[in-house]
Amino acid sequence: MKAFELAVAAVLAAGGVRSLVVWSRRAVGEATLRDHLWFAAFVTGRVGLWLSLAGLFAISAASDARGRAFLDELAAVRWYALVPLVLAAVQVAAGFFLGRGEG
Repeated sequence: MKAFELAVAAVLAAGGVRSLVVWSRRAVGEATLRDHLWFAAFVTGRVGLWLSLAGLFAISAASDARGRAFLDELAAVRWYALVPLVLAAVQVAAGFFLGRGEG
């Protein structure tokens, strides 16, 4: 099972690196400082979401929960569940404010 979790973590991490490369090449165009900041927040949320999900699978692979409940074993890192949620919220908010434009 650990091999599967590590493989999923590697695929998600590769997706995060690919997302960073693709989105950092995009030009914002003639935009205001506000648009550049929202675009940076959007890219951070997008790339961070991929990498945080990869981290979740890596943490799962590193645990030795054999026969015990997954959440009981990972109670020390329960806070990590908030990381993907916050990054997803940042991405959604940044996308919303980028789509609104100046008006």
